[in-house]
Amino acid sequence: MNAEIRRKLRRITDILWAGGVTNPVTYIEQLSYLIYLKLLDEEESQRELQIRMTGADRNGNSRLLFPKQAERYRWKIWRFKSGVDLRDFLRDEVFSYMASLHKEEPQVAEYFRDAVLEIVDPNVLKQVIDEIDSIEFRKLGTDVKGDIFEYFLTHLGQSALNGQFRTPRQIRTMMVEMVNPDLGDTIYDPACGTAGFLIDAIEYILAKYSAEPGEVPIYGEEWLEKRNQTIEEAKKDIPNLQTYRKGSGEEIPDWGLLENSIYGIDVSRQLMRISMMNLVLHGIQKAHVKRANTLSELGGMTEDDLHRKYKVILSNPPFAGVLPKESIRKDLPTNSKKSELLFLGVMMKALAPGGRCAVVVPEGLLFGSSRAHVDLRRKLIEEYNLHAVISLPAGVFKPYAGVKTGVLVFSKPFNGENRKKKRDSKVWFYEVRNDGFDPDKIAGGVRPETPEKNDIPDMLQNWRIYREASFKNPPGDEANSVLEPGSKDPRCWWGTIKTIAENEYNLVARHYKPQIAENVPDEDPAQLIHEALEIEQEIATGLEKLLKEVGAME
Repeated sequence: MNAEIRRKLRRITDILWAGGVTNPVTYIEQLSYLIYLKLLDEEESQRELQIRMTGADRNGNSRLLFPKQAERYRWKIWRFKSGVDLRDFLRDEVFSYMASLHKEEPQVAEYFRDAVLEIVDPNVLKQVIDEIDSIEFRKLGTDVKGDIFEYFLTHLGQSALNGQFRTPRQIRTMMVEMVNPDLGDTIYDPACGTAGFLIDAIEYILAKYSAEPGEVPIYGEEWLEKRNQTIEEAKKDIPNLQTYRKGSGEEIPDWGLLENSIYGIDVSRQLMRISMMNLVLHGIQKAHVKRANTLSELGGMTEDDLHRKYKVILSNPPFAGVLPKESIRKDLPTNSKKSELLFLGVMMKALAPGGRCAVVVPEGLLFGSSRAHVDLRRKLIEEYNLHAVISLPAGVFKPYAGVKTGVLVFSKPFNGENRKKKRDSKVWFYEVRNDGFDPDKIAGGVRPETPEKNDIPDMLQNWRIYREASFKNPPGDEANSVLEPGSKDPRCWWGTIKTIAENEYNLVARHYKPQIAENVPDEDPAQLIHEALEIEQEIATGLEKLLKEVGAME
């Protein structure tokens, strides 16, 4: 993304915030409407060019979004309006037309269903439209278009209004690498928010199918520019710099296969629109993203939605909340009313045989002693392959949440496998103490970067070794073992299912952490006893002296 585009984006942001559109979710939703309208106009121009080249009759081509009688709803026509006329025409006519395209373009109609224009100041609206109009999205690659929307989404990372915030990139890319998605895998997030996990999974696949993928630090390309370094130079200075790969995916044989494999659900219509726009700008126009409540019998899920199985599931679902028992789906492997248990149950239920899942959970889910907590953990361990529990630092979601969390990584056995696990099967634990950002400080609404202290690259390196061994020989020492005096404080260890079962299926990493033995003193024990007796004798003598002095005073 060049400096000129960054300047335009900063100006759009400044205009909206100065105009009173300050709720980050509302601000991004409103921008997504306008960007979508500009994209549709550019797409229409491309279709018109194809029709002219093939000699097709314009009025008879049902593929056009704006037939002759609807031409006035095109961006290129109404964008020259101004004042109240512009605002009212966009709000009352353009939005209504888009929402009416149920047969022609059902995805467009769904996007604009119940859409409300909340940029009420006509002058602010005109300035934003002029800035967006100066960006020719058609000429930009999907990388740049994706970066544009990522820029806007950073404002969600600086706010927790309405409890909505994004999972930090360092955690998302870590989880994506751990489940290793590939072309042909169906990928699902049952609480997709802004589609961050889906986008990162797509980028991971694109990099796999690129001849020369690039490498990007988790802090973004601008971070490198500020350091005036190449990625190679930065990695030399910071050996454990966390990065991810990025590529155009030019070797993907069937783009439609990728598009049709993406599934996401969110209960918020605002976030559903934002996630759809995020995917469109990343080149995924036919993703299956919809508004629904995946926990509820009455949440808008179809029969296909309820029974579909996925090869990859990635999510950071809401932690807090209790649903009425009458509303909860009856097919989940838990009787709890707590959303954190219900979401984990949804993912266990939706995972296909051989499928992989990585999910962020609150630590309370890992040690909760209620019957619902223990039963769900038992099912997870005994009926699925729980490969790893990654303990995250308490500050990973600061400044908007301080809850201690972990990541569960598990897969579902194939139908022919023995689902009752051997008691000597192992679960790997890793304690991430630093995720590349200061766990305690907040500066400018965000945590300062600490790339040299990031534990995630080491964790991923150990994970690859573990995966290559078919998850049979986890790195580290056995749970609760005693290490030699002077040993390095362990980062990872493992426990057998038997050990975990004996501990009420507790999955908190530190509960099983090996201990380091203390050094045996070099001194002769008899000499130490003599020294202790001498000290006690000195104390006794001093007390007798003090007692005499007190008696003399009386």
